[in-house]
Amino acid sequence: MTSHHSQGVQLLEEGRQLLARGDRAGAAQVLTRARAERDVLLQAHALIEENGLVGSFTNMTGLDCRISPSDDIFHFFAGHPSSLNPLRDYFADGWRTLAELMLLLEAVDRPLLRTPRVLEFASGHGRFTRHLVKALGARRVTVSDVVPSAVEFSRATFGVEGFLSASRPEDVRWPGQYDLVFVLSLFSHLPRSTWSRWLRVLQDAVAPGGLLVFSTHGVKAADFDSVALDGEGFFFAPSSESNAIDANEYGTAFTSEAFVLKEIAEIWGPDALAHHALVHFWNHQDAYVLRKP
Repeated sequence: MTSHHSQGVQLLEEGRQLLARGDRAGAAQVLTRARAERDVLLQAHALIEENGLVGSFTNMTGLDCRISPSDDIFHFFAGHPSSLNPLRDYFADGWRTLAELMLLLEAVDRPLLRTPRVLEFASGHGRFTRHLVKALGARRVTVSDVVPSAVEFSRATFGVEGFLSASRPEDVRWPGQYDLVFVLSLFSHLPRSTWSRWLRVLQDAVAPGGLLVFSTHGVKAADFDSVALDGEGFFFAPSSESNAIDANEYGTAFTSEAFVLKEIAEIWGPDALAHHALVHFWNHQDAYVLRKP
């Protein structure tokens, strides 16, 4: 009788058996091989991390490297043909985001490490959160997302505070105000019907004198995807990497610099813009830093 299990499944089972027998060295070798098989990559990674085996990313980086099985961003890397090592690419992407955020904050003389309270809004399942927690400690970090499992995972895994967002911007209930509200790659997914509304309600989350940092798909991203902006400087398509949110509510949006600056001036006021950097995050998204009076 022949087995129809893939090589990855066989390696995963062998690794579990070695762990059960207390052979940690053998299990590490077998599970590292299993981690190279796409069909069991995440299960093998979880066993290596949970048991602190040789090859653990937590041991290598000092981060909590557990990954939620529901993490759409991880699955985006795992399914992308250019990603030869999805785990390394996923963790490096979060580290790069931390570096790029720190550069933005240095430009306005508000260093991240001196920021008492940070809200990561639209935080997902912690791709960036784990890096923020390493930099600041969990007590200074709060997360929010519209997907309940994302908030639950970050609270349980990283020890941060967390609260559920809402589909309608006006339905969000902020538990407090924050010295920095960081909104990475939300405005690059919003339809026109909620884009300006989110920019407006996020004011209430920022403490007086605090900052809002957000990113957009600008002209470089639009040109790369051969997208033509409308007369207002806007384009939206109902598709994204997320499987958890309705594509009409969270698709892919592109905006011109002029559109964003006009919205900022109208909603936050003409003096709110403290800094902006085109093509800043991932050499792909524009970044804007707003200061609340």
